[in-house]
Amino acid sequence: MGRRKNQKSFLSVIVPSFRQEKTIGRDLRNIESVLKKIRYDYELICVVDGTLDGTFERAKKVKSKKLKVIGYKKNHGKGYAIRYGMRKAKGNLIAFIDAGMDLDPNGLSMLLEHFEWYDADIIVGSKRHPVSKINYPWQRRVLSFGYQLLIKVLFGLKIRDSQVGMKFFRKKVLQDVLPRLMVKKYAFDIEMLAVAHRLGYRRIFEAPINLEWTEGYSILTKSLWRNIYQMLVDTAAIFYRLKILHYYDKKD
Repeated sequence: MGRRKNQKSFLSVIVPSFRQEKTIGRDLRNIESVLKKIRYDYELICVVDGTLDGTFERAKKVKSKKLKVIGYKKNHGKGYAIRYGMRKAKGNLIAFIDAGMDLDPNGLSMLLEHFEWYDADIIVGSKRHPVSKINYPWQRRVLSFGYQLLIKVLFGLKIRDSQVGMKFFRKKVLQDVLPRLMVKKYAFDIEMLAVAHRLGYRRIFEAPINLEWTEGYSILTKSLWRNIYQMLVDTAAIFYRLKILHYYDKKD
């Protein structure tokens, strides 16, 4: 499909942050250095998901007229933080990217190009895109592959990776989707994508990323297995609301 001209587009980029006091200043400066090169006006919104350390103060020290730092005292989870930032966003294109810089922020430009080229509703960064460059533990690859098979069976989404912390959305999509969402933490990506698909937004495509895993290679921890269990529980709940209760369906 050819490229559609996008007039007077304004991009909002959400950066959810939790306990990132050591890196948040660098992260925000790196992200903005990428945004300064795109041809659209933009805003950068850092959402501090719980003021439990110095993340908020460090973020506020970053000097930029385009940056807004917002947050709240209690930690609610990454999904809640992203949705909180999206509700504050002014852009007609709205994106989010994880703090921590495992993901190369230059990927924002790549996702934006794909967004325009495909005239997309949603673009997701994907570890399984043919030209993605990833340094990622094999154990994580196995877990991710298994989860994505489950997602394909349950929801019929025609993407190979739903969990990367970099995505672009058309504002109209979020206006329809956000009020229906319930998941705050583990499976919020899937809920957003599955609900958007259910409501008729089928132009969901993947784009390449550069990912350098920095959290270490040990995965057999109790906290990880607890997180996996909770993600599966949340995923099952989304399926139940979507396919059995029809909770997310449009109202007449």
